[in-house]
Amino acid sequence: MNSPRTIGVGLISVGWMGQLHSRAYSALPVMYPELGIKPRLVVAADTNPERAQYAVDVLGYERGVTDYHEVLTDPEVEVVSICAPNFLHAEIGAAAAAAGKAFWIEKPVGRSADETQAVVDAADAAGVATAVGFNYRNAPAIEYARKIIAEGKLGRINNVRGAFFADYSAEPNGALSWRFIRNLAGSGVLGDLLGHLTDLAHYVVGPIDSVAATTKTVYAERPKLPMGQATHFAVVENGEMAPVENEDYAGLLVRFGPDAVGAGAVGTLEASRVTVGPRAEYSLEVYGTEGSLRWNFERMNELELALGYDGPHVGFTRVMAGPDFGDFSHFQPGAGTSMGYDDFKVVEAKKFLLSFVGQDSAHADVHDALAANRVVYAGEQAAASRAWVDVEQVAGTTAARNTSAVPSAAGASA
Repeated sequence: MNSPRTIGVGLISVGWMGQLHSRAYSALPVMYPELGIKPRLVVAADTNPERAQYAVDVLGYERGVTDYHEVLTDPEVEVVSICAPNFLHAEIGAAAAAAGKAFWIEKPVGRSADETQAVVDAADAAGVATAVGFNYRNAPAIEYARKIIAEGKLGRINNVRGAFFADYSAEPNGALSWRFIRNLAGSGVLGDLLGHLTDLAHYVVGPIDSVAATTKTVYAERPKLPMGQATHFAVVENGEMAPVENEDYAGLLVRFGPDAVGAGAVGTLEASRVTVGPRAEYSLEVYGTEGSLRWNFERMNELELALGYDGPHVGFTRVMAGPDFGDFSHFQPGAGTSMGYDDFKVVEAKKFLLSFVGQDSAHADVHDALAANRVVYAGEQAAASRAWVDVEQVAGTTAARNTSAVPSAAGASA
C-alpha cells in the first residue's frame, strides 16, 4: 500500500465552525482510507490567544498564532479553512487566493454580491481550488433526491417549497452578536439561512432566475455582546440594548430558469431565525407531474418519497437513508443507523481535498456561493421595491452542471 499524501492544513478562527472543520480533517483518513489523503494540522490562528492554544492542545495543530497572515505565509500550509465572522470572509478569502492557498470558506463568502464577486475573481485569477460550507447538500438523502430528480423519476418539476426555520434567536434577550449588525454580517437571515436554502434549491432543482420578496425584523433591539465572548445562542439579561440592523424573517417567491432540471418551475423559499417551535427545521419539498419528495434536516436520515398517483400505496412513503444514498456507506453499515451533522462536514472536507488534488468532486465552490448571494441580493432589492427582480446568473456552478433530458415546463404560465 502506498503512503498517503499528506496535505498541510491551516485554520483561521478557532470557534465552533473552526473546530468542526478540524474534526472533519482528522476524521477523513478514517472514513475515506481509499483516497490516500492524510491532512496534517499545521497552524491555527485566532485573535484570542486561549483559542489559539486550544487548537494546539485539543485539536492537534502543531502551532497556534494570533495573526491569520502567519497561516497564509507558512510554506507548509497548502489548504486553509476560513471560519472567521462574515465581515472578514472577503478580506481573508482574497488574501488566501493571493497567497496561492486553496481555501474552504464558510458562507456567506461576502456580505454582498460585490464582495463575493471579488473573492471569485481572486480565486479564479490565482487558479486555486475552493470550497464553500453549504453542508446541507452533502446529506445522503439530498444526494439521492438530486439523483432521482435528474433521472426524471418525478417527471416535470412544477413547484418547490423550502423553509429554513430556526429558533436560535427566538429569545428576545438573545445577544446582539455580529450576526445582527449590517456592516459585520451584511443581511440577516437572508444571507445566513436563506443562502443555505438557495444553494440547496440550486443543487437539487437548478438555478433560480427571478424573485419577489418580503422581509421583517421581529425584534428591533437586542442586548449588546462583546465580540468573541460567546456565540449567537447567548442570552443577556438586563444588558444595554442596541438596534438590530437586518431582517429576522425573509420570504421569496422564485422562478427557476431555463437551465434548471426544474426549468419553468415556481416556488417559495422562507427563512426565519426567530421561530418558536421549530429548532432547526430546514426542509425542502419538490413536486413533479409523476412524483414528489420532501426532506427535513431535523430528520436528516429520512426522505419522504411519492411516486405515481394511483394504486393502493399512493402518497408519501418514508425511505431511510442507506448505502444507496450518497456517501452513507462510508459512515454507517446500513439503513436505520443514522449519520450526524459532523459527518456532513467530513463529506465536505473530502470533496474539497479531492478538488485540491485535481479530481472533480461536484462540490460547492465560490461560484456556487456567488450564485446564492445573487439570489439574496435580488431578494433584498425585491423586498425594497415590492417588484419581481431578475437574478444575474453565474457560470461554472454545480447547479449549472445539474442538467438532464427531463421534460421542461419552460414557457408555461407562472
